[in-house]
Amino acid sequence: MSKAPTARLDRLLANMAYGSRREIQQMMDAGWIVLDGAKLRNASMRVAVTPDLVDRMTVRGKPLDPPAPLTLMLHKPLGHVCSHKEDGPRIYDLLPARWRSREPAISSIGRLDKETSGLLLLTDDGGLLHRVISPKHHVAKRYLATLDRPLKGDEAAIFASGTLLLEAEDKPVLPAKLEVLDDHRAYLTLTEGRYHQVRRMFAAVGNHVNALHRDRIGALDLPTDLEPGQYRVIDLEGLAPIFAGERV
Repeated sequence: MSKAPTARLDRLLANMAYGSRREIQQMMDAGWIVLDGAKLRNASMRVAVTPDLVDRMTVRGKPLDPPAPLTLMLHKPLGHVCSHKEDGPRIYDLLPARWRSREPAISSIGRLDKETSGLLLLTDDGGLLHRVISPKHHVAKRYLATLDRPLKGDEAAIFASGTLLLEAEDKPVLPAKLEVLDDHRAYLTLTEGRYHQVRRMFAAVGNHVNALHRDRIGALDLPTDLEPGQYRVIDLEGLAPIFAGERV
């Protein structure tokens, strides 16, 4: 069994945006930081960063925020951008204010455009982020597309062929799986993530996407009880389905 990582208490709390190291010491002097029922006084003490720390430590009478590495499952609502810098509502505005100042920063794993809703993962774990978005890992992502015009019937074969070229590109998209639900709705599963790829693939076969929703990454489904704008912390066990069908 590997030992749990440890961190200086003041550095841990400062990285979690509870305040500067000086402010952390002031909170300790005031008795506001408690571990296992005992008020902590030494800001330089090292603590084991274990999952149960959120149940054992309080700051100002409230449970400690989840320490890094932190990964979230978010039901992205329409109208929000996956950027720290773009104007308009941001997905990060849906998180507690303190979480938006953490170090390392929480970032989205890939992006959904402003007019796309659905399953989005956010993390401060750079290794996980790279593993999910890296083209060599081929993590599948499924989208529900609602189309402007009826399907013609040949789209599944075209998308699966691996020969479809998108406008202004000279490299065909990888084979993708189309599951038709009715004349105007279909699931499209991709293993790559080009710019606006789903919309551009349907445009290439003469159709237009009116609505787009991602409901699955790997074998991880968006929970039916997670409403738009809601999020939940997800642990390593919960992340396992993402890589269930991974090809390396």
